[in-house]
Amino acid sequence: MDAAAWDARYAGTELVWSADPNRWVAQSLAGRPAGTALDLACGEGRNAIWLAEQGWQVTGIDFSATALRKAAALARERGVDVHWVHADLTEWAPEHLVDLVVAAYLQLPAAQRRRVNRTAASALAPGGTMLVVGHDSTNLTEGTGGPQDPAVLFSPADVVDDVAGLGLEVVRAERVLRPVDGSPRPAIDALVELRQPATTHASP
Repeated sequence: MDAAAWDARYAGTELVWSADPNRWVAQSLAGRPAGTALDLACGEGRNAIWLAEQGWQVTGIDFSATALRKAAALARERGVDVHWVHADLTEWAPEHLVDLVVAAYLQLPAAQRRRVNRTAASALAPGGTMLVVGHDSTNLTEGTGGPQDPAVLFSPADVVDDVAGLGLEVVRAERVLRPVDGSPRPAIDALVELRQPATTHASP
């Protein structure tokens, strides 16, 4: 989908997604010391707003202007401040280092996904965390819901490969099962947490 298609999808008054944060984002980050954060492909802002409620200084980025307007309205209702940026992540570059980057369900073809993940990794401050959640490749045949185009699905190993050579530590890289209302089968998500070492060692 392009930005216009997502604008059309987000055009209704109701939220396309839940106002609650993604379960893996909340489970992985609850209780962590707050700092600065980027929420990539933030959509209607559910993860960015939740992070802001936990004390994070958050920038949410999406290429749908309609989604960002809904996100801003929801943030006002919830009484938090989030900086919203209208940008195409395949062309975006970070302006400063942050303590956390979240990319939840950013489903792109492999070459674009790799470029975005490497750019996102470059935004991590020492000790920073990058959390990637998405529809796993096996979800197409073994799970339920999600995109039906295998070209935009990925595995945990794909994400790790995307950032190879950048010096990130792999905290976790696994498939996780997400219950889906009304479906006898769970959805299968890829969940990857990466960490920028707190200190870097220069080559001799």
